[in-house]
Amino acid sequence: MKQIMKNMPIYEALAQAFAAEGVDHHFTLMGDGNMHWAAAMKNLDGMNSYFARHEHCACAAAMGYHLATGKVGVASVTCGPGFTQIMTALAGAAQGHIPMVVFAGESPINAKWYNQYIEQAPFAAAAGAHYISAHSPQRMYQYVREAFHIARQARKPVVIGVPYDLQKQALPDIGNYQTSADTMPNAEPLYPHPQQVEHLVEKLVNARCPIIIGGRGAVRSGAASAIEELADAAGAVLATTLPARGMFDQNAFSIGISGGYASEVAREVGEKADLVVTFGSSLNYYTVDGGHMFPKAEVVQIDTQPLGLAHGMKSGDLHLRADAKLAAAETLKVLRGKGKTKAAIRSPELAKRIKDDPADSAHFPAEPGVLDPRAVIAELDHVIPKDWDSVSGSGHQSYFHSVMRGRKPENYHVIREFGAIGNGVPFAIGVAAARKDGRTVVFDGDGSFLMHVQELEMIERHKLKVLFVILNDGAYGSEIHKLRLDGVDDSGAIFGRTDLAGIAKGFGLRGTTVTDVGQFRSLFDAYQAQDRAEVWNIHISDQVMNPSTRRQLSRGHGKM
Repeated sequence: MKQIMKNMPIYEALAQAFAAEGVDHHFTLMGDGNMHWAAAMKNLDGMNSYFARHEHCACAAAMGYHLATGKVGVASVTCGPGFTQIMTALAGAAQGHIPMVVFAGESPINAKWYNQYIEQAPFAAAAGAHYISAHSPQRMYQYVREAFHIARQARKPVVIGVPYDLQKQALPDIGNYQTSADTMPNAEPLYPHPQQVEHLVEKLVNARCPIIIGGRGAVRSGAASAIEELADAAGAVLATTLPARGMFDQNAFSIGISGGYASEVAREVGEKADLVVTFGSSLNYYTVDGGHMFPKAEVVQIDTQPLGLAHGMKSGDLHLRADAKLAAAETLKVLRGKGKTKAAIRSPELAKRIKDDPADSAHFPAEPGVLDPRAVIAELDHVIPKDWDSVSGSGHQSYFHSVMRGRKPENYHVIREFGAIGNGVPFAIGVAAARKDGRTVVFDGDGSFLMHVQELEMIERHKLKVLFVILNDGAYGSEIHKLRLDGVDDSGAIFGRTDLAGIAKGFGLRGTTVTDVGQFRSLFDAYQAQDRAEVWNIHISDQVMNPSTRRQLSRGHGKM
């Protein structure tokens, strides 16, 4: 970091400290409490500043940026109401283990009264974020270093709160900034215990229907090839968690996602499974579908931090604390010395069913003028290139695109933690800002999309090229299905199919309403040939209920 000039204001010195941490993208909405810092960031060489229309979206975009790059996401908001707007984003980042640093203004420390005053630290704590009250000019650099250290080491959001008036004071002579890189432990990947590997191999040798699941930890450790080789040697079928979707799609015996979004074939195999081995997965409620995914199986969890108890359920019968890649390689080495296993699940018939059977075969009556979302996604899977970045929104429509195959998990961006809708647009902004190649597609529902539709203005202003695939059923999908099952009036969750294409055009973007899957090829070619973001407003049936919701309702919704 360059030498700080004498009498440099604290806000400018803090901006330079952020840059020294490797920050070259940040997302903000200006107010009194952060506008000087945000302006200083914008004027730094090599800095990419994105100015949102809602504070939540600034933070969610920073989360999306992390998903695309692995770097700490950085956002900024003002004090008081600007800060309280980001509680949903902070909670989602905390529960999703997203490293993020938020520069937040605080009320002037020397003011006798300020109408936006609020104690901000308790709000951050309630959301699961770490809060640093930066009130000492002599410790300003320590605050920044601590924030980035905690964000990286604990994989959580950290807020630095700096009083508005303090930011404009001159920084004392405290020397040059020392980055958090100097404080990060240089830990080597963790090898599994040999005795536990022997125990695991014994289980693999004797299992008749083993499933091996890769999670986000397996993606991060680069374990895909080692896990696939182990599964082939063990005669196991492969599966993934939702965030790791696509990791084994090239394998003929990959049954896809495990859990609530599992295909019909995957569920059949799961019901037969006698052994499940997971690499880099917390084995949360969704991955095991509340205990219904593999009800008769013994479960082995391999993770750097196995919890034992996840979402109120036992997460495994045997736990190996180890790096996913090293554990897979060591297990394979020992397994090869044991000869043939007893596994009997792989067969040409199973491979054919995995390849050809629909993920969901349920029948719903056709409706004039609207499309079955499953047919929409099947066609888009052919039209949209496999190497594009896909961003997943939340809500009822988020299931349908999850069945698309042949797409790498590194290009799939999803945060399901905290269950908040309305994040598809800002997540996509963060991914598109990181990629800058116009090859980002968002899959979302109309209710979720409309929650932050104002950010289309931001997308146009910053010239981000994003394709929005909006499955528009004119309602809040999850709610209408649950209300209908309960025999309750669902009209409060039905809004009609808003002209989303018209809204996009109003923001200076492109928009088309789609009522025929035959439109997609020509629409995509036209999208490729120009340089603006575009919204596809796809009219779908509100009668087609995704299988995850159907199963939840059959068990009694609200029961976890």
